[in-house]
Amino acid sequence: MSAGVELFARYALAPNALGFCGPPTGLGSTEREVRAAATRFSGAWPYLRVLARLTGTADPLDARLVEAYWLGRDTGVDGARFGTDLLEIIGPQAGHYWGHLTPDLLSGASGDHGFHVFAVYPWSRLLDTGLDHPRHVLDSCRIRWGTVLTRTADGVEVESRRLDWDGAALTLGSPAPERIEADHVLVGVEVGDTVALHWEWLCDRLTVEQATDLERTTRHHLAATTARLRSGEAR
Repeated sequence: MSAGVELFARYALAPNALGFCGPPTGLGSTEREVRAAATRFSGAWPYLRVLARLTGTADPLDARLVEAYWLGRDTGVDGARFGTDLLEIIGPQAGHYWGHLTPDLLSGASGDHGFHVFAVYPWSRLLDTGLDHPRHVLDSCRIRWGTVLTRTADGVEVESRRLDWDGAALTLGSPAPERIEADHVLVGVEVGDTVALHWEWLCDRLTVEQATDLERTTRHHLAATTARLRSGEAR
C-alpha cells in the first residue's frame, strides 16, 4: 500500500469505525479498497481533490497532500482560491442546511481538517446552547497531539490538551492524561513519543515539525472560531 493511502487510512479509521464518515462497509485492507473508500468521505475527499488540482498533483492521495490535510502543513495554496474551489464542490452537496458556507467564510479557508471541523461543520455554531456535546464533538473530531506517558499490554496513557469553552472563547485546556485502548493504537509507540489522536484512536507518531504545524494551525482555527462567534457571524 502506498504511503499516502496508508496514511489516509490511519487517520480516517476512527470516524469511519464510528459511522460518521465514509462507507458503512469500512475502509478495506487493500490499496484499491482504501482508494475507493476515500472517495466516499464527504469531508476529506473534496479537500484532497482541490489540493491536488491547485498543486498540480496527479494523485489526491499523494502522501504530501494527505499529511497536509490531516496535520495542517502548508502546501503554498492560496486560501481564497482554495475556498472558492471548495465551495463549488461542497455547496451543492450541502444544500440549505449549510447556509453558513458563504464566500465570506471560505475566503479565509485552508485545505486542512481543522478548517473543516471548526468552520465548515456546524458544531461551533452550537457551542452557546449550554450543552457540552458540541465542544466534545469538536474536540474529538479535530486531530490533536499528545505525549505518551505509559505503555502497557492494555494500551497507552497519553497527555494531551482538550478543548475548553467558557462561553466566550474556545481554547486549549491544561495538559491532562487520557487512556487509549490497545486495539485503538494503530502504530508502534514508546514512552515519550509525540503522537496524533483522532477521536479515541492513536493514529500516528509525529515529528517535532509535524506537531508544531498541527499546533500552529489548531491555534489559528481556535482564534478564528472565537472571533466569528463573538461577531455573531457563525450563528
